[in-house]
Amino acid sequence: MPPPAAPVSVPAAVPSAPGSIRAGLSHPVALVRWFWAAYLTPGRPGRLTDQTELGWMYSAWLGAFLLKMLGSSWDVSWHFRWLRDDLAPPHLLNSAGTAVVIALVVVHSYTGYGVDRRALHLMQSGIAMFLIAVPVDILNHRINGLDITSWSPSHGLLYLGTAIMLAGAIRGWWLYAAPGRVRTLVSLGLWLFFVENVLFPNQHQEYGVLSLRDYLAGHTTAEPSLLDFAASQGQTPTMFMLPVPSWVHPAWMICAGLLALVVARKVVGLRWTATTIAATYLAYRALMWLGLVAMGFPPSVLPFVLLVGAVLVDLAVTWRVPGWAAGLLVTGAVFAAGVAQEAIGLLPPWNWWSVLPVAVGFSALWTAVDLLCRSGWFARWRTAGEPGAVAAPAPV
Repeated sequence: MPPPAAPVSVPAAVPSAPGSIRAGLSHPVALVRWFWAAYLTPGRPGRLTDQTELGWMYSAWLGAFLLKMLGSSWDVSWHFRWLRDDLAPPHLLNSAGTAVVIALVVVHSYTGYGVDRRALHLMQSGIAMFLIAVPVDILNHRINGLDITSWSPSHGLLYLGTAIMLAGAIRGWWLYAAPGRVRTLVSLGLWLFFVENVLFPNQHQEYGVLSLRDYLAGHTTAEPSLLDFAASQGQTPTMFMLPVPSWVHPAWMICAGLLALVVARKVVGLRWTATTIAATYLAYRALMWLGLVAMGFPPSVLPFVLLVGAVLVDLAVTWRVPGWAAGLLVTGAVFAAGVAQEAIGLLPPWNWWSVLPVAVGFSALWTAVDLLCRSGWFARWRTAGEPGAVAAPAPV
């Protein structure tokens, strides 16, 4: 008789996700070990990524920046009512979003999933700048006191860090997501957060104009402690509520906000990209206005002129109007719309003579974007990498 066959060691199969989740309810340590072995294996940027995994990762990016946007929107209204507090609820909400971003950057860095090298470097440098800016901002408040203005250098570092990490997320998603409706919708969502971050500093004037009007009318929503603290620092109500020159709001909205919409339109390629993002942004601001006012926080004006510029940006790109001409036309139309919005008292102070330098500056910036397009830079941004690649099962 032949000798009995030696026992063969058969590797245990990796449990399916639903079964592992059910088992994890009673054995959470086993669930964590399974998840780590199945997905959190080390790899280099550009690693092939399954579309399901990619979707979960970038859904988490959307959720993180939703938390950050909600916290930031609440924060600016908060500062027009109460004294600053490091642990105020808006700061905690924003910090929760930041914690999710940190976790995502760590996962991308360790596994290499869903990013190429450039996207990962953008994510890493953006979150590093943001984390450096946080203690700098706290120290700035300790030294300089109130510093409510959105335009302080420490706040600028926060905005810049956020923009850089969002640029990395936009690139990573566009390169590795399969072409189709989902890729377009998530790209629009990421660009919405990018544009909101760019336009955020202008909210100081948009809140300040109504807060100053209420103060002068004798029914301010600011707490007495806030006004007393500002007065003790030698700040008048105007210095406190409208601290920057009147040319800043239109110049920033056009040369930064509308420029971001120009780039979004060219990267995403959807015919009404800029209009969709601007309309969604204004709808979000309107919903936040209702919620904050219902809770007793100060109201703000909404920059409806942004939508005029966004529609014209889409039309100009569709009709291939040169940037130097489109910049002049769009700036003129936005300022004309600004006259109408200012007539009903729903616009921060604008320096109307700034239309000339703003138009020249916006035209130059739009021309630079056109030159980048002709050089092939945007084509490389849109097509580099391996979109829609599917990973082989990771060894366990």
